[in-house]
Amino acid sequence: MPLTPPPPMPDPVVITRPRAQAGVLADALAALGRDVVLLPLLEIFPLAEQAPLQGVLAGLADYALVAFVSPNAIDAAFAHIPCWPKGVALAVLGEASLACLAGHGVDDSNATIFRPHDARRSDSEHLLQALDLERVAGKPVLIVRGDSGRELIGDALRAAGAQVHTVTAYRRQVPCMTAQLGTTLHRLLARQNDWIITSSEALRGLLGLVAQLDAGAAVVKMQQQHLIVPHARIAETARALGLTRLTVAGSGDSALLAALQLHS
Repeated sequence: MPLTPPPPMPDPVVITRPRAQAGVLADALAALGRDVVLLPLLEIFPLAEQAPLQGVLAGLADYALVAFVSPNAIDAAFAHIPCWPKGVALAVLGEASLACLAGHGVDDSNATIFRPHDARRSDSEHLLQALDLERVAGKPVLIVRGDSGRELIGDALRAAGAQVHTVTAYRRQVPCMTAQLGTTLHRLLARQNDWIITSSEALRGLLGLVAQLDAGAAVVKMQQQHLIVPHARIAETARALGLTRLTVAGSGDSALLAALQLHS
């Protein structure tokens, strides 16, 4: 009898998160037998001068609400927070930030934490829908963020009458092109992959890097790749950049893993 050919191997998975946030997902994918490539598209750096951040965080108890825009913001801030002040509510965008808070000892058992009602919608719009805006009218609110990002949360809170303050907790940037990075990108674009993209900024940076490889053929190859993204806003960015093979998975590692298993 003729031998049955083995099933095709699933495409490699490219994780583009900052390296410090990629390990757990990479291990889970490896346990499922997937070939994993780590390609951090945003490099996270501490602030050169920490005193302004420390000064703001020393007054946390004065705020009615503190919003963290990412796990990076949480980690950078909690390096200067010995314990979370009682009665100060928090707001986060998704499951990854909730897990990060739990790692610092803050969860629903000891704090009020606002987040999108639908865990699959980890964006500013859905966080705002979950917030009790009347609660913060006339009160001070702090937004902890990187050195760039959307202004939607701050603008909406100001419109609701909150006294909004922002503080930068870390710097981020797309890596510069190097010979090693160029070789990695050429190798990845030579075949199909599943790319996990969790930031619009990272995706724009990736297309910028790919555009440096040649006169345009590399961009076309990138536009033919399959992307898995956690929410619709990143999908919109992808479509604007010419990438149409998209899966919107929802927030959190479990949603990303489920989407990958369905696609393979």
